[in-house]
Amino acid sequence: MVSAAPALLPIRRWRLSLFVFMLLVGVSMSSWIVRTPAVRDALQASTAQMGLVLLGLSVGSMSGILSSAAMVRRHGGRTTMAVGGVLVVAGVLVVGLGSAAASAPLVALGLGLFGGGGGLSEIAVNIEGADIERRLERPVLPALHGCFSAGTVVGALAGIVLTYLRVPVVLHLGVVSALAAVAFAWSVRSIPPGTGRQSLDAGSGAGWRAQLVVWRDRRIVLLGMVVLALALAEGSANDWLPLIMVDGHGTTQTTGSIVFAAFAAAMTCGRFMGATLLNRFGPVLVLRGSALVSVAGLALVVFSPNSAVAGAAVVLWGLGASLGFPVTISAAGDSDDPDAAVAAVATAGYLAFLAGPPVLGFVGEHVGLRGAMLLVLVVVATVTVTSAAARPRAGAASADGGDGAPEPVGERPKVS
Repeated sequence: MVSAAPALLPIRRWRLSLFVFMLLVGVSMSSWIVRTPAVRDALQASTAQMGLVLLGLSVGSMSGILSSAAMVRRHGGRTTMAVGGVLVVAGVLVVGLGSAAASAPLVALGLGLFGGGGGLSEIAVNIEGADIERRLERPVLPALHGCFSAGTVVGALAGIVLTYLRVPVVLHLGVVSALAAVAFAWSVRSIPPGTGRQSLDAGSGAGWRAQLVVWRDRRIVLLGMVVLALALAEGSANDWLPLIMVDGHGTTQTTGSIVFAAFAAAMTCGRFMGATLLNRFGPVLVLRGSALVSVAGLALVVFSPNSAVAGAAVVLWGLGASLGFPVTISAAGDSDDPDAAVAAVATAGYLAFLAGPPVLGFVGEHVGLRGAMLLVLVVVATVTVTSAAARPRAGAASADGGDGAPEPVGERPKVS
């Protein structure tokens, strides 16, 4: 069921608010990612120790994710995003302070706050975005996640310049947190109240009970496997790519930041191309193609002895990972209880962020970060099998060509 609350504000302003919110989350995230080598040096941490520091992000993310659906049910998406935004701003600032103090626990705390805020807001934003998709009857989530990726590009480019100029991490992240606070305040005020609250209350029950009911659906389980795999591809780059280039391929910190910016740019391009690709090929073929492209990029990063080839290959890695989350979330929205299904599948995706950093850090300590990426490659390859779950359900099956590719349809109604 779709709540009536969004009629209080024009839908285009609602959509723009989500875009701005995701853009600044992306800026905030990439701002500390590109400074990861500098933070590692300030902490004098080994690869395994950095994995434990990044575990703060994972624990925070999962805490936010596991709390988000219940919070949306009780308070609505706007309030959940507001709380998440405050935590994101605080987290970025604390990471900067922890780096200046050379305190690993403080950096881990900052990452935990950031992860908790991101987890809370991600579920709420995806529920809001899926609601807009159903109203507009056209893809919105790829562009929404594209704004997040665009933000990572902006943050990465700024970080490259500031890294080159040797600007202190604490000053860099302090400015980012202030800008994010202003943008989040505007965005939250422009989002209608109550989205998700009424529809979830009218759905299959409250809290964990609704989530457990959703997981009885085999299709949702398979979609969860898809998003987990491609979220791992995205998250492993977010956590480790600059260090893979610096430690695994012997580049400078500035070069590592540039390579991450290239990955973020590829993610952005892929997501803004998402609506066109989905309209032409359908979700199943898009997900299968995404997995194959990402596997090719990962293989080159792992096996190529040439740092320039590995750096260029991250474009394939990013393009392949770009549509996993938005396409799978859209598919989850095609369910009897769409808000609960979206929350459940998004939660599965965040399992990758929980397990990824410590596991890859531990393996990387013994075989190197390049070798650790083989685990990611194998997991991503499974999407070629599980992606069939993204095929549209009853009614849409007769309108596609068997692989989820839709037939041309008439002009969709315009919504202002």
